[in-house]
Amino acid sequence: MPQEQAFECKHWKVGPFKVRLPFIHYRFEAPEYIQGLLMCAVCLSAISLLQADLNMPYHVALAIVVINGAGYLLHTLLGDPVVPGWITPAIPLLEAYCLSFPEGPQRVQGLIAFEMELGIFCIILGITGLAGRLIKLIPAAVKSGVILGAGIAAVMSVFKAEGKFYSAPITTLICLVIACYLLFSNQFARMSERSHFWHTVANLGILPAVLIACILGPITGETAAPVFESVFSKPDFIGLWSDWTGFGAIGWPPAHMFASSFPTVISIYIVLFGDVVQSKSLINDSVRVRGGDENVDYNPNRAHLIFGFRNFIMSIISPDICMCGPLWAAMQVVICERYKKGKEAMPSMYGGAAAFRWGTFTGYWIGPIVAIVTPIMNVAMALTMIVQGFVSCRVGVTQAKSFKDLGIAGCIAGVIVCQSSAWGLLVGIVLSLICYGKDFFKGDTTQAHMWSPEVEKITAEEENALG
Repeated sequence: MPQEQAFECKHWKVGPFKVRLPFIHYRFEAPEYIQGLLMCAVCLSAISLLQADLNMPYHVALAIVVINGAGYLLHTLLGDPVVPGWITPAIPLLEAYCLSFPEGPQRVQGLIAFEMELGIFCIILGITGLAGRLIKLIPAAVKSGVILGAGIAAVMSVFKAEGKFYSAPITTLICLVIACYLLFSNQFARMSERSHFWHTVANLGILPAVLIACILGPITGETAAPVFESVFSKPDFIGLWSDWTGFGAIGWPPAHMFASSFPTVISIYIVLFGDVVQSKSLINDSVRVRGGDENVDYNPNRAHLIFGFRNFIMSIISPDICMCGPLWAAMQVVICERYKKGKEAMPSMYGGAAAFRWGTFTGYWIGPIVAIVTPIMNVAMALTMIVQGFVSCRVGVTQAKSFKDLGIAGCIAGVIVCQSSAWGLLVGIVLSLICYGKDFFKGDTTQAHMWSPEVEKITAEEENALG
C-alpha cells in the first residue's frame, strides 16, 4: 500500500512566517494547558532574580514575567512548534555582567544594552542565515569551555554565599534530590518504562518537585504560607514603564555599554545556539517515531527572527535578566512524548506547544496560583539552575574533540566563573592559538577523538543545524 502523505498543519503564509491560531488551525490540547497553569511556577521564579540583582519591586518584576510570557506565544503563532523559554544556562553569565555595574540606573542600562544587542545580532543572523557559519568558525575547545563555564556558574549561583540554597536549605535539598532522581536516575528511567503512572510522572519534569516545595516549605518554616489577596494578580506595568525602561527614569545606555557587552553577547549566543540544535533534534526524533505523518516545519532561521525580535522588544519595554530563548527543553520533551503516541493523542505538535504556553500565560494572571508559588520562588529557581547546570556541563564536555580541547575548555570555564565571559573568550582564543597555531579553526589534529561514534554523531548535528 502507498504510504500516507504527511500533512502540514493549516496556516496563513506571511513572509517567512506561518501564522497559526488555536481552534482555527489546530486542536487546543487541554492536558498541556493544565500543565502550563501549574508550571508557570518556574517562570514566576524569575521575579526573585530581578529583585536580587536589580532591586526591582515585586509587582514590577511580575509585569516583566507577564510581558515575557506574552512573547512566548509568538513562537507557535508565527510557525515554530516549540515550547520557548529562558536562555537558562547563560543566566549566571548575564548576572555577572550586570553586577559589574553599580546598582541603580547604570546596571539596568547595561542589561538594556546587552539584550538589545543580542536581539539585533540574532535578527541579523536569521535574515542572512549566517548562524551556522558563525558557530562553525568557533573552535570546539572554546565552545566547550563557554558551555561548561555556564553550567558551573549555574550551580555556583545556587550554592555560593547568600545563594538561593541557603534561603530554604532543607526544602531545597529534598526537592533537588527528588528532581534529580526523576530526571537523571537510571533506576527511575527503568521504572517509567514499566509503569504508566511513573511514565506520566517522568513527563512532568521538575513539576512534582515544585509542588512538594509548596507543601514542604511552610511545614519546615523556611517559606511563608501563601497570602491570598485577590482573584487576579496585579502586575505594575505603569511602574515598569516609568521607572525601569529607557523611556523613563533609567534613560538609554551610552555607546560604550554596547561595545562592552559584545563579548557577553557572543558567549551567550554559543549557549543559545545549543538550544536551537536541541529543538531541531527533539522535533526530528518525534516525527521519526511518529512515522512522519505530519510535516513539522522547524526553521532555525525563522526561530532566530522570533527570539531575536523578542529580546529586542524586551530591551525596550521590559528588560529581563532571564532573556528570551528558543526552547524550554524539559517541557518540549513532555510535548514530544505525548505527540509520539499518534494522532489520537495529539494531532499536531503545534497544538501541544501552544496550549502549554497559553496555560503558563493564564497562570500569571490568576491570583491564587501566583500566591501559592511566590513563597517558594527561590526554591524553584534553585531547581531550575541545578538541572540546567547538570545538562550544560554534560553538553559542554561533549563539545570538546580531544583531551587537549578539554584542558583548554576547563581553563575557559574557570576564568568565566571567576572573572567574566569576555575574559573567558580571550583566554580561549589565546590558548587555542598557542596550542593549535595555524590549525586554530580545525582544532586538535594530532590526537584521536575521545568519543564513541554514537557521541560523534550526536555532536555533529550542530554542524548541520542550519543546513
